Amino acid sequence: MAQRVLKESLLKAIVSKTPNIKWSDVAGLTSAKHEVQRAIVFPQRFPSLYDDKRKASGTILLYGPPGTGKSYLAKAVATEVDHTLFSISAGDIVSKWLGESEKLVRQLFTLAREKKPSITFIDEIDALCSNREGGSGGGSAHGGSGEHTWRLKTELLVQLDGLHAGDSDNTGVFVLAATNLPWVLDPAFRRRCEPRIYIPLPDAEARKQLFRIHSGRWGELLTGADVEDLAKMTEGYSGSDIANVVKNALSVPLQKCSTRRHEEGAVWMTWEGVPKDKLSEPPVTAGDFKRVLRDRGVKSSVGVGELQRYENWTREFGVEGSS
Repeated sequence: MAQRVLKESLLKAIVSKTPNIKWSDVAGLTSAKHEVQRAIVFPQRFPSLYDDKRKASGTILLYGPPGTGKSYLAKAVATEVDHTLFSISAGDIVSKWLGESEKLVRQLFTLAREKKPSITFIDEIDALCSNREGGSGGGSAHGGSGEHTWRLKTELLVQLDGLHAGDSDNTGVFVLAATNLPWVLDPAFRRRCEPRIYIPLPDAEARKQLFRIHSGRWGELLTGADVEDLAKMTEGYSGSDIANVVKNALSVPLQKCSTRRHEEGAVWMTWEGVPKDKLSEPPVTAGDFKRVLRDRGVKSSVGVGELQRYENWTREFGVEGSS
């Protein structure tokens, strides 16, 4: 594949519009935000604090259960520091043609340097950097540990080494990698990530904030006591689980509209007979949220055993991101 074609394919990975997600939009994760701010925001704002001995982190690993806000945090960083954001998945840099995957990786980092200050967010990094020796869950989703996969991993590790070498060409180039499976990562990749930040399930205060954020204007109808109850009912839920609860709850009034008969003057009619734009929806209530949780079976997507595995890995290799 020609160099120009490689470059054009990767340019599509640039998030062209600022995500417009602020730190305040990220519920909880106080420690994670502080770690990322020190790693990325400080070097841009206060470059005089860094020299050949005190270097900014080039690669940061975000790990934790699905739906806890890893990609959301990356977008908040890109918004706050106004960096070019590359949003990459394994499919963007894995090719079936021998040698092209390595070229795509090199081209990605070349573009990141051209567009700096830049952040390259690589989601599901375990698909690219699983353990080359196999081991627990070490197989790759893209061909195991064959030569093709080894070459790709090697090239990625070489490029990441450049970010940690203190080369002036790499100043302002950062990588945020995310995974739901930190224990399958190759030790060589894990070593190059600092810090390694655990993005856990939201605590009670974060769940309250998430209900407010996701409910938007309808959230104004919920009292403090309502939100307190909902936070208690959703212990163990991820951020995406709560978003799913809110989505289902906001649809309850629409279902009422489709099943109830409506009074227009003295005439009862179904919704089909109501003139366009004349249908007034019933208000969203706290009962709608609780009904969704109790009757519709919107459950947590993360098991207790999975959480224990994340906590064990954090004790050995990571830092807590919620405290």
